[in-house]
Amino acid sequence: MAGGVRVVAVYADRLRQRGHEVTVVSTPPRPIPLIEKLRHVKRGWGWPGKPQTGPSYLDNVDVAHRVIDRFRPIADADVPDADVVIATWWETAEWVAALSPGKGRKVFFIQHDESVFDLQPTRRVIDTWRLPLTKITISKWLTELAQQRDPGAVVHHIPNSVDMAQFDAPPRGKQARPTVGLLYSPVVFKGVDTSLKAVARVAERLGDVHLVTFGEVDPTDELPLPAGADHTTHPAQQQIRELYARCDVWLCGSLAEGFHLPPLEAMACRCPVVSTRVGGPMDIIEPGRNGYLADVGDDAALAECLLKVLQSDEAGWRAMSDAAYATATGYTWEHATDRFESALRQLAAPADRADDAAAVSSG
Repeated sequence: MAGGVRVVAVYADRLRQRGHEVTVVSTPPRPIPLIEKLRHVKRGWGWPGKPQTGPSYLDNVDVAHRVIDRFRPIADADVPDADVVIATWWETAEWVAALSPGKGRKVFFIQHDESVFDLQPTRRVIDTWRLPLTKITISKWLTELAQQRDPGAVVHHIPNSVDMAQFDAPPRGKQARPTVGLLYSPVVFKGVDTSLKAVARVAERLGDVHLVTFGEVDPTDELPLPAGADHTTHPAQQQIRELYARCDVWLCGSLAEGFHLPPLEAMACRCPVVSTRVGGPMDIIEPGRNGYLADVGDDAALAECLLKVLQSDEAGWRAMSDAAYATATGYTWEHATDRFESALRQLAAPADRADDAAAVSSG
């Protein structure tokens, strides 16, 4: 249920709807490394069992999906012959680079700098950016990083959008009680500790602040939420829209993001956004119009930005709310798919081939 898988599912489904033959190829869950098992025990969660296959955004799309026999590199026998084959994670970039030419022209769909993830081999991850694969990125930051790491590489910048059929809300005013929302995650680069420090600073100034959070896990003892916080674990998709719509401002304190969908989803639900200068937020936030930006790790600056939104008068807040909504609705998945499809068509060769097939490898 990760945001990156949601984006893969969106493109796979929309390309299929346009008449292309699309196959998603993925592995079963990866075995849990010993170091991660020991970390579970240290945190008091006990010894983890075998990894389980849970729900996925791919469950809800009518696209052919091949899950190979076990976790291992994907090889020629696993992938149909195609015009284009797309890697969606650094390991799959290595695998795609090794596929034979008959599997299609090779693309690396880059949704994050995965070297910041826990337990990833930093140098090996960065080296995948230099593989002879055409790059598609989702934020200006990733585009610039791709060009720095592989000067001269072909890079297509195609921003993410948001499903307005799922994320939408009617016009509203400010909440009677100042309300801040954020995505809860114990993953370090998500910067929730920074966000919580910022919220605490705001509470010191305003006295009464309500915190609304949701995430994939319950709050941990290592990263507790303040008393009175309203947390929802694994909310239904319909419920996420309602959570955004309960907030006066959405907060992102991440240390790094490739794009990060929640700020844009919150905007679609008419919620101004305060964020650190990372990935997607730098592309979508116009300071003073639909939100504010602060430096990474600066909880004091984030708090000041939150106060600007929360202490604005009713008319000022409504103007920011309307501007946030206009930002989310100004660029649709239809626009994004047009650009994604165009990039793939440019790659598919020879030009006179009648079939437009895309094989998508998702690790």
